[in-house]
Amino acid sequence: QPVIVESRPGAGATLGADYVAKAKPDGYTLLIGAVHHTIASSVYKKLPYDFQKDFVPITGLALVPNVLVVNAGATPAKSVAELVAALKAHPGQWSYGSNGNGTAQHLIGTQFQNATGTTLLHVPYKGSGPLATDLLGAQIQMSFDTITPVLPHIKAGKLRALAVTTARRSSALPDVPTLEEAGLKGFDIGTWFGVLAPAATPRDIVARLNAEMVKVIQAPEFRKRMDEIGAEPTGGSSEQLAAQ
Repeated sequence: QPVIVESRPGAGATLGADYVAKAKPDGYTLLIGAVHHTIASSVYKKLPYDFQKDFVPITGLALVPNVLVVNAGATPAKSVAELVAALKAHPGQWSYGSNGNGTAQHLIGTQFQNATGTTLLHVPYKGSGPLATDLLGAQIQMSFDTITPVLPHIKAGKLRALAVTTARRSSALPDVPTLEEAGLKGFDIGTWFGVLAPAATPRDIVARLNAEMVKVIQAPEFRKRMDEIGAEPTGGSSEQLAAQ
């Protein structure tokens, strides 16, 4: 049976969430949710849905590290220490991009500024695509995007990875240190992804979807692909995802 992937970017990924929240609860319309969906209510004054009440978790998909990257041609910094020194020398003159207000990239950028005593201009985008375009074109200087969309540009030498934001190094970038290794003690933030359905979806459908998806997540081919893009497969029960 074919699966249609429909991207609905914008407003910190809340547009897609609203679409699924109001969809027919028959198990055929699902949301790839992420950490930013859980914090959107703290950023946006009024959302057209309640993330806690309007969705039922199915299973976790993966934990993906975010990575601090800079434009390799336009930014001379080759380490976090060199970057911080440059930021302090020119406060407020550097900008970083995110996928929108309240997203993980936005909050990681805020935490980075708090931890380093630096000041950055936040530039929100409607997704990783336009963000990468401006970063590659040096319209912005840096970002904290998830590793998957920036990995090809890192390997091509167009972007330079200075650190990953999780406590452990990424299998896709084993030579890139963590922010904690770079001196930011206790810095451990990543982006989780999971599958959710409209809240009224029958429990037997949720259970069936969970069972089938966990089989896929545990399959060697899936785990190999996740390892290639630096993601850590999770899986698990509906209750485990709800606890996140």
